[in-house]
Amino acid sequence: MQDVSSLVARAREGRPRAVARLISLVEGASPQLREVMAALAPLTGNAYVVGLTGSPGVGKSTSTSALVTAYRKQGKRVGVLAVDPSSPFSGGALLGDRVRMSEHASDPGVYIRSMATRGHLGGLAWAAPQAIRVLDAAGCDVILVETVGVGQSEVEIASQADTSVVLLAPGMGDGIQAAKAGILEIGDVYVVNKADRDGADATARELNHMLGLGESRAPGDWRPPIVKTVAARGEGVDEVVEALEKHRAWMEEGGVLTERRLARASREVETIAVTALRERIGDLHGDRRLDALAERIIAGELDPYRAADELVAGLTRG
Repeated sequence: MQDVSSLVARAREGRPRAVARLISLVEGASPQLREVMAALAPLTGNAYVVGLTGSPGVGKSTSTSALVTAYRKQGKRVGVLAVDPSSPFSGGALLGDRVRMSEHASDPGVYIRSMATRGHLGGLAWAAPQAIRVLDAAGCDVILVETVGVGQSEVEIASQADTSVVLLAPGMGDGIQAAKAGILEIGDVYVVNKADRDGADATARELNHMLGLGESRAPGDWRPPIVKTVAARGEGVDEVVEALEKHRAWMEEGGVLTERRLARASREVETIAVTALRERIGDLHGDRRLDALAERIIAGELDPYRAADELVAGLTRG
């Protein structure tokens, strides 16, 4: 068993091993998870969470690395959660974005962690909300969450980040992909990366046109900007940071940031409660109560919905 209070104290001091251990406890659904979350709760709420999403090949990892560099120039501590596909054999992260961000590996002001989706849809790992909380409590000023890049299921990032950045690239059919994936509804800032390629201006124009279709924004509403970058050379990255800071200021001024964080916390509580209930139902397989309800359904005495209501009522009482 880990000494949680000692781990949290060391994480607050910026010790990467302590941060790594806390996230490992989260990922492994450790029996100490409740103790960890209770210890972290008073220390959170300060970090700015930025989600980066987009189709595979648009340069998410390169863009994330460039943003780390930009924020470090401002003297900010940065945490990175790079969510990768799971290995079908070990269940661990398959791509390992830390390799692609090796230039920051020796920087004590940067913490980078690859997390596996472990089959979780939506482009994020199931433990991402708790891992974000660990990095927040560890003193990160900015947390960059890079999604797995799986296309239409990536929209979940919008529910986990304060600001969502959608990356596209010319020549990849991203305009069509954007419409299909629903990312036109989730982006707060749009980035056309690899802007030195042919078609970058056309991609930006098409995106601007699509964002304008059906637009029903009231005066004072946020209109997502479109920024062109060449992340591999660091070009346009300062403009992305500027757009992020403008969005943050707009959210703080209008109370949107608090609303988003309240919604995020509500979803997290709901997910934990549903998971716990599902586990309890799973334990009922072969249980006489479940069999008795099934017999009543077969006999026509009960419909499945009423049976489910009775089951849930029994579980919540017991």
